[in-house]
Amino acid sequence: MTQSQPQPISKQRAPRESMEYDVVIVGGGAAGLSAAIRLKQLGLEKNKEVSVCVLEKGAGLGAHILSGAIMDPRALTELFANWKEMGAPLNTAVSEDRMLILSESKAFQTPNWMLPDCFHNAGNYIVSLARVVIWLGQQAEALGVDVFPGFAAAEILYGDDGCVQGVATGNMGVDAGGEPGAAFQSGMELRAKYTLFAEGARGHLGQQLIAKFALDQGKDPQAYSIGLKELWEINPAQHQPGLVIHSAGWPLDSKTYGGSFLYHLENNQVMVGYVVSLAYQNPYLSPFDEFQRYKTHPAIRSFFEGGKRIAYGARALTAGGLQSLPKLTFPGGALIGCAAGFLNMSRIKGSHGAIKTGMLAADAAYDALAANRQHDELTAYTQGFEASWLYAELYKARNVKPWLSKGLYLGSLMVGLDQVVLRGQAPWTLHHHQADHECLKPAAQCTPIVYPKPDGRLTFDRPSSVFFSNTNHTERQPVHLTLKDSSVPVALNLAKYGGPESRYCPAGVYEFVKAEDGADRLQINAQNCLHCKTCDIKDPTQNIVWVAPEGGGGPNYSNM
Repeated sequence: MTQSQPQPISKQRAPRESMEYDVVIVGGGAAGLSAAIRLKQLGLEKNKEVSVCVLEKGAGLGAHILSGAIMDPRALTELFANWKEMGAPLNTAVSEDRMLILSESKAFQTPNWMLPDCFHNAGNYIVSLARVVIWLGQQAEALGVDVFPGFAAAEILYGDDGCVQGVATGNMGVDAGGEPGAAFQSGMELRAKYTLFAEGARGHLGQQLIAKFALDQGKDPQAYSIGLKELWEINPAQHQPGLVIHSAGWPLDSKTYGGSFLYHLENNQVMVGYVVSLAYQNPYLSPFDEFQRYKTHPAIRSFFEGGKRIAYGARALTAGGLQSLPKLTFPGGALIGCAAGFLNMSRIKGSHGAIKTGMLAADAAYDALAANRQHDELTAYTQGFEASWLYAELYKARNVKPWLSKGLYLGSLMVGLDQVVLRGQAPWTLHHHQADHECLKPAAQCTPIVYPKPDGRLTFDRPSSVFFSNTNHTERQPVHLTLKDSSVPVALNLAKYGGPESRYCPAGVYEFVKAEDGADRLQINAQNCLHCKTCDIKDPTQNIVWVAPEGGGGPNYSNM
């Protein structure tokens, strides 16, 4: 007999079918698929079959994958030494790095010889991470992995002793009141000897596990940023395959951490995006509008003249680094990839860490299965990580984000000292003690920010942007953006903080509107949700809780 958590998206608890696997993996991104592939590779090498299942809540593999992205191929080469011959979609090698410091009207390029190693990208590739994930999925299925896109893991299954024994997918066809509709289909239990959670940043099941097993005890609060991105087709005369441009400074003030990326890939396409730390203080700040404003800079806008936007998306990312990594294991499973927070903020890269941690967890799980173990802690995974090149890389980078959080000018100076002079081996480690949601100041203490109206050619509004994300959710399902207390948005958030949820959401999900009696109320347009998790992170009272909607809903990123 097992115990399970209540399923928040539905009241229905009909009998569920069950499937058994050696390993169940929640999340079909780079980490989850690499873990699955590695398990199957080990099975072939050592002649011991391992049954593996990957659940992916997106409508297809890659549907919810959003990243810059520049990929360091080191981990991929460990997974597939001949990835080039196999046709992995790493087609555009980085040819040039530029680092710009922007004022409102000027751009100052930092000489490359002054940049720390973490800002150099020789040997790396500009990729669509969604396409890389699709390719990894093809390799996983060819090895015999069961890959189930369109099925959201909504519930963790526990044994009587408290160990994780798998997950259950969400019910389908549930109406807005949580009752079974005409097309109701009960979720399925997927039970495993070990369950790996690869949900990406701020995974909703991962958050439950961190709380239940106190995995963050003694750790710094996780730090997050929101990344917004557009894909453009540009004038061939403006296109330079392999060009990488990063910037800091305007339009953000010098005290707010953030910056841009602009990557030229193949086929006259560029990826442009903006990253803003979610530790910002001014509740009037809108990351979406800062991104739109950035594109108007004289040093940037020329790239887009005569071009057209073809895709849009947004996603939270982890930035806390080594100090914020939770304990990685618990009885019955482990956290891998960005679900734990392995992104190297100093390099603006996470895919190589995701692949590497997926492989390390797979090694530990395979050895445990070979020893006829189950549902215990995969301590060898933690040991493998601490002995790996990834740990050494994250250790070297551990002070970069804390220094940059001190402000653009002091932070840049201290990063230079830390990375160039001390080579990341300073005899101290900086810490932060505030969670992002604790950083907002009351609106009365802050200056409102007036953003220019979008022109519809270079800059855009939220509704038209959501259209370019191909976002959709099945109608008449329960709202998956839940409130612990429905009075808080108006009584506290609007009254004290000026309603920040209407600005930090990159998709216009949250709107304060007038009711018939003239009173303010919060309207939640859940249909627009990009699954970025920003609201779950930045809500000042942590009153918003993101839960899994029906599988297959959300954005559908084709080439992001």
